[in-house]
Amino acid sequence: MKLIESILADASAIASVRRDIHAHPELCFKEERTADLIANALTAWGIPIHRGLGTTGVVGIVKNGNSSRAVGLRADMDALPMTELNTFAHASKFPGRMHACGHDGHVAMLLAAARHLSRHRNFDGTVYLIFQPAEEGGAGAREMMRDGLFEKFPMEAIFGAHNWPGMKVGQFALKAGPVMASSNEFKIVIRGKGSHAALPHNGIDPVPIACQIVQGFQTIITRNRRPVDPGVISVTMIHAGSATNVVPDTCELQGTVRTFTLELLDVIEKRMQEVAEHTCAAHGATCEFTFQRNYPPTINHVAETEFTRSVLEDIVGKENVLEYEPTMGSEDFSFFLQEKPGCYFHIGNGDGSHRDGGHGLGPCMLHNASYDFNDDLIPLGATAWVRLAEAWLKAPRAS
Repeated sequence: MKLIESILADASAIASVRRDIHAHPELCFKEERTADLIANALTAWGIPIHRGLGTTGVVGIVKNGNSSRAVGLRADMDALPMTELNTFAHASKFPGRMHACGHDGHVAMLLAAARHLSRHRNFDGTVYLIFQPAEEGGAGAREMMRDGLFEKFPMEAIFGAHNWPGMKVGQFALKAGPVMASSNEFKIVIRGKGSHAALPHNGIDPVPIACQIVQGFQTIITRNRRPVDPGVISVTMIHAGSATNVVPDTCELQGTVRTFTLELLDVIEKRMQEVAEHTCAAHGATCEFTFQRNYPPTINHVAETEFTRSVLEDIVGKENVLEYEPTMGSEDFSFFLQEKPGCYFHIGNGDGSHRDGGHGLGPCMLHNASYDFNDDLIPLGATAWVRLAEAWLKAPRAS
């Protein structure tokens, strides 16, 4: 493993910063303390900053030489609205807030890279260090773009990374094409006619209608979707009634849809609405159908993925750069990849054995109250960021 010596020397100090961020988690668009910490560190290292994109975003600008070429490196920085079960010294100080996805570690890796880049500047061009708010449901990437990220900081490509529990420390994983799914939500309010439960013929019962709709949705997956196109419809909430002897007036369904393509998403949304409305009409009921598209699929660009693969293989060896298996989870880095070429890859976080005494009894998985980022990743992740930026700015400009 070819780690950068100066980054290794700083690893302990950066790990302390990471643990401080972990102890003080902030939710989407409220990352004020975290943004202050990042801005102060970058400024102390002589890196100019820009603040306020996407409300709390921070962009560091590391320039060298005369080239107009530029590349972007992104770290997300928000926490999750959940209570931490760990009791070690750097556990969250705030109930209902926790860094359970490792964004504290993502910030630390990019800070470590920033410090090295500011000292050595072994490149000709500009590296933009993008510390993004609100990945966890707030679409902070989209908001930074709406505030002019790519206009203010024109870059040829952008790269992002996420820690991945269960994959060994010292390993990376990536893949060209779709790697994470679109994230979408639906809500259907079925309006029937209430009655006494002993006299159901006097009403229009929305509950069996809801059951038929749920079953009907599965035929969209099995009969309207091409079998080779991954797609998921999950009804995760059904709410109806308040008494055992009353047929309710309404029944509400909610859930999520995941796809790797927008074309399949269009088909699913259209068919879901048709199934819901026509099933209701067949029983004399009506419905209100709402479909909300949150994050698009995360689709890596082929050339940038192969470029990233070559850089990572040089650091850890070809055998430690794995082919990533796409997941139906979602990621708002997808918005960046719709506008700029780039690659989103994973870095192994280990099996959880790195956690200090006092960790919770649950597994060290993402979005788990017993999770903690593995500080051993900081030198490796930072080295990857530095080598990616240096290699990109040295490589011939793509036509």
